[in-house]
Amino acid sequence: MTQPLPDTRAALLVLHAAARRRRSAVPLGGPEYRQACEEIAAIEVQIARIERPLEAVPTAVPKAGS
Repeated sequence: MTQPLPDTRAALLVLHAAARRRRSAVPLGGPEYRQACEEIAAIEVQIARIERPLEAVPTAVPKAGS
């Protein structure tokens, strides 16, 4: 994707649905299919960032005996 993604879940879901429609409309495995898959993945990562910001991710807990 060359343009920045929106920062609202609702706007991202609209883009996600459109990318899924594009993926469904092209032959499996072709360049357009792969492009749509990459776009879907980028959108899903952005949705995850919004739903669970990095600072909310728990830090690693040291193993017992370390």
